Amino acid sequence: MAYAQVKYTLEGSVAVITLNDPATLNAASTALVSELAQAVKRAEGEARAVVLTGEGRGFSSGAKLGGDRPPIGEDGKIDIGLALTEVYNPFMTQLRDLAMPLVTAVNGAAAGVGCSIALMGDMILAGESAYFLQAFRRIGLVPDGGATYQLPRMIGRARAMEMMLLGEKLPAAKALEWGLINRVLPDAELLPAALKLATELGEGPTKTLAAIRKLAWQSLDHDWEEQLAAERWSQRDMGRNSDFTEGVTAFLQKRPAKFTGA
Repeated sequence: MAYAQVKYTLEGSVAVITLNDPATLNAASTALVSELAQAVKRAEGEARAVVLTGEGRGFSSGAKLGGDRPPIGEDGKIDIGLALTEVYNPFMTQLRDLAMPLVTAVNGAAAGVGCSIALMGDMILAGESAYFLQAFRRIGLVPDGGATYQLPRMIGRARAMEMMLLGEKLPAAKALEWGLINRVLPDAELLPAALKLATELGEGPTKTLAAIRKLAWQSLDHDWEEQLAAERWSQRDMGRNSDFTEGVTAFLQKRPAKFTGA
């Protein structure tokens, strides 16, 4: 399938999806995000892990401002939130529910909803030149793409408030110090490292990794008893997979496991 603003390549078992509108620093327009959704759906059918990155000098500069006529709501007034309902929110939910590991490789700017997309990675890798920015307050809007849900849970309310209320750049090194991301690498090593990590994850027991993702997301809203129950029933399901048998057998035989995803 041909994409206008997204690049899609399959590197072994890993789908590498690249935001590809470098002239705008990969501004996350509704058209680009719609293509991202299509590419992620494609990856679900032919890959075992996904790397998401940006072409050129930035991951994404955020939603594309200007040019388009503002959407009009049912009350006849401007309703910028319509794009969230129709495009952005479904895509963020698609990433949350992805049944395979997602590695984001953040190069340069990750701003606005582009920041929200970058932070959806299970493993978030950033180049040394990368930064994270929630600058909505500077244009009179609120953070979106799930940022107000994610940030307080990832770095605590105080730091989340600092990011969202001040709208200042958070450099990669500080983001690592805050626990917002997993690793910082030299810019030239970023994509190879992300691909290596995703390949390693893709060689794992895919159903188990999908279950871990689901449990981790559920834990953000479950109470203690609900989460224990979720673990219990997920463990039952994992114990019925052939990858569990292979994992135990390999452990006892002191050899690397060969998971098939079954």
